[in-house]
Amino acid sequence: GVAVIFVLLGSNIGISLLKSFIPEKVRIPAYIIVIAAFVTIVDLVMQAYIQPLSESLGVFVPLIVVNCIILGRAEGFANRNTVGDSILDALGMGMGFTIAVTFIAFIREVLGSGTITLISMPFLPTGIIEVPGLHDAPAGIFVTSAGALLVMGFLKGFFNVKKQWALAIKKGWKMMIESIKNLPLFGGRKKQGEQA
Repeated sequence: GVAVIFVLLGSNIGISLLKSFIPEKVRIPAYIIVIAAFVTIVDLVMQAYIQPLSESLGVFVPLIVVNCIILGRAEGFANRNTVGDSILDALGMGMGFTIAVTFIAFIREVLGSGTITLISMPFLPTGIIEVPGLHDAPAGIFVTSAGALLVMGFLKGFFNVKKQWALAIKKGWKMMIESIKNLPLFGGRKKQGEQA
């Protein structure tokens, strides 16, 4: 998450500053070069100071270069806005990405291993909480790459159903209010043949 925030900030600032110098024909390759520069910085810092994490991530950090979020924000926002607005956008998008990834990782860990991993504390020396009922029989598929896609699909379906339900309730309320307004008691329309 922190790496993505740094790359978003750096690329948005860089592209916002360079946008008037970049010809339209080479805009996307130029953005990729700017983004690649910041990803390389993140990769080198991780190799120098967080070696175990760098080794476990492997090729995934360089793949940030073509990450749709970063390229999309560079193309859709930083290119058309000021440096200040680009900084705010980068921070917001980076934090949103971090929250979403953390939420998905939490669900995957609970379902896939039946645990919740935290930092070690005096009352929790291992930093691991076992989830009753799931720890003894975890659904191992959720800790695989396919599990991430399953969780994202379930979440998308959940939010779609929630949205449709909210729209149906809103539509139902509108219909009910219209029906009440049409009652004669509330000055509604008179039926044909009725006297005024």
